[in-house]
Amino acid sequence: MPNTKRLLPVLVVVAATATVLAGCSSDGGTAGSGGGDRPGIPLTGTHWSLDAVTVDGARRAAPARSTASIEFTPDGTAHGSTGCNRFTAKAAVNGDTVTVGEVTMTEMACEKPVQDFEDAFRATFTGTLRAELGESGGTDRLTLTAPGGDSLALSERPEAPLKGTTWAVDTLLEGGTAGSLPEGVKGRPHLTIAADGSARGNLGCNNFTATVRTDGDKLTFDRLAVTRRMCTTLQNGLEQKLYGTLGSGPVTYRIDGRQLTVTAQDGNGFAARADAE
Repeated sequence: MPNTKRLLPVLVVVAATATVLAGCSSDGGTAGSGGGDRPGIPLTGTHWSLDAVTVDGARRAAPARSTASIEFTPDGTAHGSTGCNRFTAKAAVNGDTVTVGEVTMTEMACEKPVQDFEDAFRATFTGTLRAELGESGGTDRLTLTAPGGDSLALSERPEAPLKGTTWAVDTLLEGGTAGSLPEGVKGRPHLTIAADGSARGNLGCNNFTATVRTDGDKLTFDRLAVTRRMCTTLQNGLEQKLYGTLGSGPVTYRIDGRQLTVTAQDGNGFAARADAE
C-alpha cells in the first residue's frame, strides 16, 4: 500500500531575520537587495537544480531522479521542490549574501531517502547564507553556505517543458492526500504530450492515446483510446484513478522545475517527474 499523509500547508519558521526587499538590480538579474547596500549576485532567471547538501561535513547527494530545485524571483522570494514537498520563502540578496526568511512548505509523506535529503535541506536553507557562483563544464554552479559550513550545491538546469517531455508518474493525489505508487506498478505509468497536441502513454498496464487542448494552466484530454490488455487487480486500480483524472474534463497542471502536477476539479490527480534526458 502507498505511504500517505494528509497534504496540509504548514508554516515553518526558519529564520527571524527576514529582510524586507528594497528592490531589484537595474539588470533584473537578482532576487532583490537587502537594503540596497550592495548589488546582489544574479540568481533570477535560472532554474537551479539541487544536487547535494553538506551537513556537519557529510555530503548527501540528491536521490536518483530527484526533482529538487530552487528558483529565485525578482520580487525577493524563492520557491521550488525538495524532491517531494514544495516550498516558498523570503530570499533577500545583498551582495553575495542571501537571507532566507520564513518558509511555507507542504507536508507530504516521502520515501525515506527523499525524506532524509529534504530534512538536510530544511536544516541548511535558513538564515544568512553566502552565495558563490562558478562554472563547470559549461554549466553554472551555485553554492549556498551557512556560517557553520553546511552548504547547498546547485547547478543550472532548464525547466522541463510540458510538451516533448516524457513524464513518469510516481505519486497519486487523492482527496488531499499524496502517496507514492505501490510496488508492482512503479516505473510503468507515463505521459508524453507532443507539440501537435497529441498525447500517448501508459496507465500502469494499458497504453493510451488522446488529443490534448491547452488553455493557460488547464489541460483538456479528449476521449482516451486505450488498449485492452488483461491486467492485475493492482494495475486495474491504478488505471481507474489515472483514467479518472485524465478523462474528467479540464485539469489544472503546474510544472516546478522537473516535476509536473496534474489535478482534477475534485482534488484528485498525480505528480510526475521528467524522465532522464
